[in-house]
Amino acid sequence: MSGSYKYKRVVLKLSGEALAGERGFGIDSDIISKVAGEVAHVAKGGVQVAVIIGGGNFLRGATTEGVSAVAGDAMGMLATVINSIAFAERVIACGVDARVLTATRLDRLGEYYTPGRAIDLMKSGVVAVIGGGTGSPFFTTDTAAALRCAELGGEVIMKATKVDGIYDSDPVKNPGAVKFDEITHAYALSKKLKVMDATAFSFCMERDIPIIVFKLLEDGNLAKCLKGQPVGTVVNSGGNA
Repeated sequence: MSGSYKYKRVVLKLSGEALAGERGFGIDSDIISKVAGEVAHVAKGGVQVAVIIGGGNFLRGATTEGVSAVAGDAMGMLATVINSIAFAERVIACGVDARVLTATRLDRLGEYYTPGRAIDLMKSGVVAVIGGGTGSPFFTTDTAAALRCAELGGEVIMKATKVDGIYDSDPVKNPGAVKFDEITHAYALSKKLKVMDATAFSFCMERDIPIIVFKLLEDGNLAKCLKGQPVGTVVNSGGNA
């Protein structure tokens, strides 16, 4: 089965807000189960998957009132661990082993993340759900995904969003927004496209890590992307824009 997939080791980046669904807070059971099922499906097909999840469905460190930026980011990192635990449980329920790894030591909640340990798990067919961001304040989970992709030898970052790719403007606000099929990291940076933060885009550009931005809640989209089918927007060093 693995021969049908173009990519064999990938990092999937999920936003915490996406897991909250229409509720806007917490975890929507139907959504997290659906996404976990998509991940389990490709893992059964031989794809090695690491998952990085944000924490915005519980809180966003940068906007937490009454605490310092460092403390707020620490709270946000803990929120990502909550999401990681929930997601790993849903993947296991789909018949694929999953393990929570954390960027800071939280021994009763997950194993301490090291690249070697994550790679060993992925090679054995276990989905590595990596929480805690980078383990340091002032960095987003987008940057964490880029960093982990480089550390783990990932071939691509799969950035799951609420829309079906990258547009020249917000398609929700502008019905005439134009969707890109393929762009370069440099173009995304120059146009200040907000689908990932600038640090993550720069990191991926320097290390030639491609990014595929695709719609999260469309059946089979993850598998289609991994097979190289034209889904979403591809960001790489040789894009059309």
